[in-house]
Amino acid sequence: MYDFAPRGDQPKPELYADLTSAAKALVQGEPDGVANMANVAALIWQFLPELNWAGFYRNIADELVLGPFVGKPACIRIPLGRGVCGTAAASGETQVVPDVHAFPGHIACDADSRSELVVPVIRDGKVVAVIDLDSPIANRFDREDAEGIETLAGIIASSI
Repeated sequence: MYDFAPRGDQPKPELYADLTSAAKALVQGEPDGVANMANVAALIWQFLPELNWAGFYRNIADELVLGPFVGKPACIRIPLGRGVCGTAAASGETQVVPDVHAFPGHIACDADSRSELVVPVIRDGKVVAVIDLDSPIANRFDREDAEGIETLAGIIASSI
């Protein structure tokens, strides 16, 4: 049994250190990428407040395909270069979007989402997936959130 939990109201760097430590423990030695994505999505949901969606899109045959997540049902396929997720996958760069309604080409899977953070997961120089976080709160994500999820993506890249 795993018993990971955030330690309450802690600074973001400590929160992300705990999250990445828990993720590393969960994926260590587990060869199944889908199981690892499912557990990491659940950890993100457990550790990060004010989310309405947390999960993965996998890069399969040059399009993003829905992976394990926590939240409402989501868009199943996203073309590379479209929306926040497709932009992150095509560019290989993290996208911090304070207001999704102002993002050109935003794909609205959940009308309640107001802000979004999408981080590419890169293995051997190729984007293999993206971690997608949505919030019903505008300006929910900042540079500390981006850096924390980028660290997490680096840790799990070889395990998904």
